[in-house]
Amino acid sequence: MIEASAAQEMLSEAGLGGWADRLPDQLAALRPHGDWPRWEAALAAMPRPFTERVVLDADAVAVGDEASLDADGRGRLREALMALHPWRKGPWRLHGVTIDSEWRSDWKWARVAPHLAPLEGRRVLDVGCGNGYYAWRMLGAGAAQVIGIDPTQLFLAQFQAVAGLVAASSQAMLLQRILHLPLGIEAVPPGLSAFDTVFSMGVLYHRRSPIDHLLALRDALRPGGELVLETLVVEGGPDTVLVPEGRYARMRNVWFIPSVLALEGWLRRAGFRQVRTVDVNVTQVEEQRATDWMRFESLADFLDPADRTRTIEGHPAPRRAVVLGNRAE
Repeated sequence: MIEASAAQEMLSEAGLGGWADRLPDQLAALRPHGDWPRWEAALAAMPRPFTERVVLDADAVAVGDEASLDADGRGRLREALMALHPWRKGPWRLHGVTIDSEWRSDWKWARVAPHLAPLEGRRVLDVGCGNGYYAWRMLGAGAAQVIGIDPTQLFLAQFQAVAGLVAASSQAMLLQRILHLPLGIEAVPPGLSAFDTVFSMGVLYHRRSPIDHLLALRDALRPGGELVLETLVVEGGPDTVLVPEGRYARMRNVWFIPSVLALEGWLRRAGFRQVRTVDVNVTQVEEQRATDWMRFESLADFLDPADRTRTIEGHPAPRRAVVLGNRAE
């Protein structure tokens, strides 16, 4: 699934020896998903032509172009990538194959990126990184190293598909600066205090204990480091928190959705300073939708057809905020 020794070496070289020592046992404890052999076969079947072109600072993360492969090769690449369906985050352009993912993740990145402390030279942790779209964009913004964690093994396979294409390019050295681990935040050793920037985007509302999640994010940061938190919010005052009974937008594991003011208060209680909300955005069906690369239900199916301001369960429709904060010195 993942080469433990190579990942361990990368963590050690980054000065994360405490995590590197634990990593082999963490990876050995994983049980491969039942579809992993099929995904692994798809990865093995992918053509990997050489290219000079790797683009990480545009809306679509791109490797190669249409000239990299003939029609037959491009068809085989598309078939292999489609075997890793569904693609939730993107877009991607890989040797002439455009992956139109469920989320226009470039829209979110465009809302987040202008407000960040410059990523140039920073060590970054991306919690809940999905297939690594944002991690590649962080690398494109100059991060010295990006470590992404997400326990969903399909997302690991999708990351490895892109990484395999980059490995065959003139930019293969990029792979020394990016790592995707199929682990959750619980795998990050407590008190690590090692990252300059920590991202947690689309994770907080899935946590049964949101304050504990914020404390874990804080502990991963060096003093003064920056947290980038993106999550669902509702309108209301500092004491407003929606606790859905049952599902929210057909998601089963949504626990707490605070107001912006309540969320800012949570961050301050968790030890963050300079807490500021930099964006609030109502999610549109043009940003999250079904495509050929994600053929299941999407946002349009989760909203009340008679009132798009409400979910199918009657809750306020998805509204997302980006909140930044710095770990106290």
